[in-house]
Amino acid sequence: MLKAISYWSMPGGLEGTCSVKEAFSQAKGAGFEALELCVGIEGILTPESSQETCREYRRIAEDCGMALQTLASGISWAVCPTHPDESVRKKSIELHKKALQRAAWLGCEALLFVPGAVIIPWEPAFKPVRYDVAVERAREAVCALGRTASEVGVTLAVENVWNGLFYSPLEFACFIDSFQNPAVGIYFDAGNMLNHQQWPPHWIELLGKRISRVHLKDFQLANGTLAGFCDLLAGDMPWAETMAALRKIGYNKTLTAEMMPPAPGLLEKTSAAMDRIFALR
Repeated sequence: MLKAISYWSMPGGLEGTCSVKEAFSQAKGAGFEALELCVGIEGILTPESSQETCREYRRIAEDCGMALQTLASGISWAVCPTHPDESVRKKSIELHKKALQRAAWLGCEALLFVPGAVIIPWEPAFKPVRYDVAVERAREAVCALGRTASEVGVTLAVENVWNGLFYSPLEFACFIDSFQNPAVGIYFDAGNMLNHQQWPPHWIELLGKRISRVHLKDFQLANGTLAGFCDLLAGDMPWAETMAALRKIGYNKTLTAEMMPPAPGLLEKTSAAMDRIFALR
């Protein structure tokens, strides 16, 4: 398994202003083996970024001796695939089709995709979408994007996130299986369901080979809000059991820490914590 960090964890990463060269330099300096770049509506990497720009970013990674295997997208929060407005849904699909192409140009193997939302906890202006309607709209988006993913040779990795969807590993597995498309998988975030009376190692065992990539976060159950996300090893994640479950299903790809917001010393602290997590048996 490769120790990776999110671009969003870099100073300026959330705003998309940290240069790719600086991001790779900081990640390598902190002891990471891979960096997950992020595509957004604005910033250093967008759905409109040129092929040459993407190839330059790929060259930077290669020159640093760092892996660039995954691309994250936060586009769904601003342009939601389950939005009540059909034009917004269509725009979201088109933007993510372009993001998949940029992922391919970067040489990435997977694009993280948030499939929409019933409720967005940090966005009170987002009007709740009825669950069955949200699932159907998410299905339409994944179906369309899955075809593009197949064409460009990138896995569309659907994430479990605080969006009101897929809080059962059985439902999530059935959703992914329904596409019968090897280019559609899961971006499993090990910390995202801990606050919802779920046990991450069980999800890993049940989702199995559907898991394309993994995010690492920790969470303090006593808090129970978005503020409960905390430094790795400072929360209630069952890390030994989680690592054992990942080894059990034969997972051997990137483990990407998604730590936000950026702060002085965060990269070094996260890298050291991941070394301890990797060593658990």
